Amino acid sequence: MAAPLDSADTPCSPPPSSAAGDGAERPAAKSEAACEDRSSVEALDRLLPPVGAGRSPRKRTTSQCKSEPPLLRTSKRTIYTAGRPPWYNEHGTQSKEAFAIGLGGGSASGKTTVARMIIEALDVPWVVLLSMDSFYKVLTRQQQEQAALNNYNFDHPDAFDFDLIVSTLQKLKQGKSVKKTLYGANVIIFEGIMAFADKTLLELLDMKIFVDTDSDIRLVRRLRRDISERGRDIAGVIKQYNKFVKPAFDQYIQPTMRLADIVVPRGSGNAVAIDLIVQHVHSQLEERKLRWDLAALASAHQCHPLPQTLSVLKSTPQVRGMHTIIRDKETSRDEFIFYSKRLMRLLIEHALSFLPFQDCVVQTPQGQDYAGKCYAGKQITGVSILRAGETMEPALRAVCKDVRIGTILIQTNQLTGEPELHYLRLPKDISDDHVILMDCTVSTGAAAMMAVRVLLDHDVPEDKIFLLSLLMAEMGVHSVAYAFPRVRIITTAVDKRVNDLFRIIPGIGNFGDRYFGTDAAPDGSDEEEVAWTS
Repeated sequence: MAAPLDSADTPCSPPPSSAAGDGAERPAAKSEAACEDRSSVEALDRLLPPVGAGRSPRKRTTSQCKSEPPLLRTSKRTIYTAGRPPWYNEHGTQSKEAFAIGLGGGSASGKTTVARMIIEALDVPWVVLLSMDSFYKVLTRQQQEQAALNNYNFDHPDAFDFDLIVSTLQKLKQGKSVKKTLYGANVIIFEGIMAFADKTLLELLDMKIFVDTDSDIRLVRRLRRDISERGRDIAGVIKQYNKFVKPAFDQYIQPTMRLADIVVPRGSGNAVAIDLIVQHVHSQLEERKLRWDLAALASAHQCHPLPQTLSVLKSTPQVRGMHTIIRDKETSRDEFIFYSKRLMRLLIEHALSFLPFQDCVVQTPQGQDYAGKCYAGKQITGVSILRAGETMEPALRAVCKDVRIGTILIQTNQLTGEPELHYLRLPKDISDDHVILMDCTVSTGAAAMMAVRVLLDHDVPEDKIFLLSLLMAEMGVHSVAYAFPRVRIITTAVDKRVNDLFRIIPGIGNFGDRYFGTDAAPDGSDEEEVAWTS
């Protein structure tokens, strides 16, 4: 499922039409017309089960999650408890693209229903359902007038923006975000009447499924849908069907059946076919699953010198004194918070010196010119890795006026030992910013690598990412630098090793528990310090 999403943005502009083909909408008809066609609706009621009174019209969407995804809702946030496992290799690059399924078939053949059944049966988090209805070209005023009279053909290939469809699928398969709303697809299901009508689009689909439903059933479904849900009259629906829908199916849609890998007769009623599809997708996902040992990789670099992209705050007596206090297990929580905040402030001030500056001249109150420096970038954005990373936000706000803040939640899967992405909220247009990525401790570097990968997927240049941490292990430094050699790593101290539980030695303990006063995890490790083991 593509989560979390900000529904305010969409990757395309659906047509502002008043009548459409498969899935397009129009305003409700006038009450007089509805009364005249009441008898037609009643006649259809004898053919199909009644629609629930509270049913809302179908709406165009660019993605749809599972109907009941595992999540926790708060007043401001939706946190998915089924996290996304790593989708990149030890080099920090995506080694396998998302698995894309194409669902084609005639109008009202049950494509969306089949797609939802596949999603439910897959039981895999982070599945994106992409509807072709979201990629209609924007109508001109003349075309809108034609659509209002049922004289515009929404079932013709020219009605769709295939360039936008292809670019959207390409980005999703590559793990990129799309218009800051779609992100994080392990499986992509693309459904639409013209799903197989473009050669370039076909090449992006790993599995092609054609939903074959009897034409009479499709007509009845379309009549029922357009009359009861869209307020259209039966004569207009039949006119559009005979003039556009049926000819388009015969000419453009039915011939693409031969391109399908699997044909599903009877649509959603064919449970056997759907089970076979799900089994195949599971086998493909298993083959694409990443298996590599981050600890072994990091250990291989232990004999190497620390990377040049690492900058450690100068260990003055003051800095060393504050480290002594926060590392001491007898330090009270109040003192731990106080001196941690002091270190955070020094760390962020130090990090800001690596931002680009340019010469500028200002005039002093005495009327004299002063040759100084000013920030040469567009904006600074802070992104904290929850939970411990958010403790650094106040220090960043204190020194960067009007800084924007984003958050990423990464937690360890207790069964697999892998880090998993559970939640993210990033500011819009973050790709233009210098991003300060904050986490208080970095041991193996697994969580930091995942967070950097998320930023790269949102088009943030690698050399504009600054990873800040109060304390890092050499293993974590090497892991991040090996995967992302242009990311600037900035910390107040680097400890040489980690123990068998991947805790930094001598370390600082569980920073989140000591700062927030919560109970430590059974193994004593911080939830932000995640490890990958084979």
